[in-house]
Amino acid sequence: MEREKRNDSSFSRKRSFTFGAYEGVDRFPCADETRPESAEDSLLDILGSPAGQSKPFLSASSNQRDTELFEIIEKLQGSRINEQRCEFPLPLKSQLLTIGGELPLILPSKLGGYWIDPPLERVADVSPTSSHFGFGPESYDIMERDGEAKIYHEFFRLRYHHSFIAVDPSLGPLVLSVCLEEDENKLRVILRMKECSLHGVFSLSLFPNIPSAVELAKMLCDRVTLSKFEVVSYLKAPELITAFDEHRVSPNFKFGILYQKEGQFTEEEILSNSDESEEFKEFLSILGETIQLQGFAGFRGGLDVCHGQTGTEAVFTSFHGREIMFHVATKLPFTEGDPQQLQRKRHIGNDIVALVYQEGKTPFLSDVIKSHFLHCFLVVRRIQRAEDTGAAAYQVSVTAREDVPCFGPVLPDPPVFKDVGTNSECSLLREFLLTKLINAEISCYKAERFSKLELRTRSSLLESLQAELSTRSQCMMGDQSLSALPSSDGARGVSEGSGGFIENFKRAIRVRSHSFETLVVPRKTGGSGSQKPKTEKNGESDKCPGALSLSDSLGPAELTNQTSPQEET
Repeated sequence: MEREKRNDSSFSRKRSFTFGAYEGVDRFPCADETRPESAEDSLLDILGSPAGQSKPFLSASSNQRDTELFEIIEKLQGSRINEQRCEFPLPLKSQLLTIGGELPLILPSKLGGYWIDPPLERVADVSPTSSHFGFGPESYDIMERDGEAKIYHEFFRLRYHHSFIAVDPSLGPLVLSVCLEEDENKLRVILRMKECSLHGVFSLSLFPNIPSAVELAKMLCDRVTLSKFEVVSYLKAPELITAFDEHRVSPNFKFGILYQKEGQFTEEEILSNSDESEEFKEFLSILGETIQLQGFAGFRGGLDVCHGQTGTEAVFTSFHGREIMFHVATKLPFTEGDPQQLQRKRHIGNDIVALVYQEGKTPFLSDVIKSHFLHCFLVVRRIQRAEDTGAAAYQVSVTAREDVPCFGPVLPDPPVFKDVGTNSECSLLREFLLTKLINAEISCYKAERFSKLELRTRSSLLESLQAELSTRSQCMMGDQSLSALPSSDGARGVSEGSGGFIENFKRAIRVRSHSFETLVVPRKTGGSGSQKPKTEKNGESDKCPGALSLSDSLGPAELTNQTSPQEET
């Protein structure tokens, strides 16, 4: 009888926590295998059977059938296995709920790929009464996304200058601008290429005569191999060139705000919060003002200000000449029966940086929110409240993907902002968080995924700029075959420069969709009528390569298919 029980218990099945969806394996320990029962086994056994009920005894043939069933399920799922949402490991969740004392704000991902500031080994004493040192608000400098983007607007547009265009066999389209500053006896030059823009200042004393455009281009980049540039004679060229130079510069930002309650570990739990505690509302008031979306005239960050489809309220603020719209998860529409809350994920999942407010001591897992765009999280937790003064203290931590460079301002040591109930300290926390959020987004653009995306965007916009300047210049020179082309709207340049990262990428993709024959129309002059541009042949008024509409906004499909822009080669 005892021998029979041992044989049956040897095939007692340990339930895996994945059910085949995460490449889990069902394990059947041998009868002679002796090891202490771990906390993981205990937890999984409790979760796998009702309270007070013993584990079932299965025969060998039954276990064999179960194994085959799991193999069939895995085969049917195929490539979908890797697309399953990663859940917080249950044993770790159980341990965190029972560990006493202070827990870190952020825990690293089991798969790695993220850095955390401050590191876990430094989070030993976060008491707001500890020694506090760091940099003051005077050192909270906002990073520039493109430091040379406004050079043309600052030094060229108000002075007499010339621009030149060409297509280099190896470098592709080039746009060169040259300005003679006679009062300072120097030449200022900008060479725009697909990879970057090169800026240089040369003293006229270095040259016996003013050098040609080709010589100046080769002085800035020795890879230039062409022998001739084409002069730009279009009167509105400065507006188009300014729009290209400043296409990455935007005074507007949008960030997500997540509300994490005690004991919440998964994306579904965090996104399902709809009620706001007084503590959370107090924190939102530090970041900005709660505004009514209906009829709102400021930067809306993709929210609906006409029909209320994205909620009725949002948090908005102005900060050092920049407008910031926060996508607060609790203020976005809640959908009954949708555990993923796609209406909320649509906006927050398309942000690049998000702020997580923790109410409790439950840590935030670096990769718990699945998104191809989200690259950085700022996590804030209130750790003390003095009842006598009404003051509060907030602990701050940061996590970002490993290819995101570090950015300022530097966290104080310990990373705590205390007594923020006073106006001065409240403004200090606000100054730090908003500066950190802006710098975080600018640093995220340097990550591999976004840097490749920006390179394609810049290449497409430069091709469009070179083609349009060539076309318009030939129109100015009297090419009758191009007289039917619509004129460019000069005001377009300003609006395009403030569209934001995603809008600029969409604009570049639309530019590439134009027919190549339309772009090279100036080279097909003189000949049969079949070589005339489409505007004359079809009687249609096609837009120029640069005249694009900015009315499009992010839709639900972009969240579903958001892997395509980044994974495209």
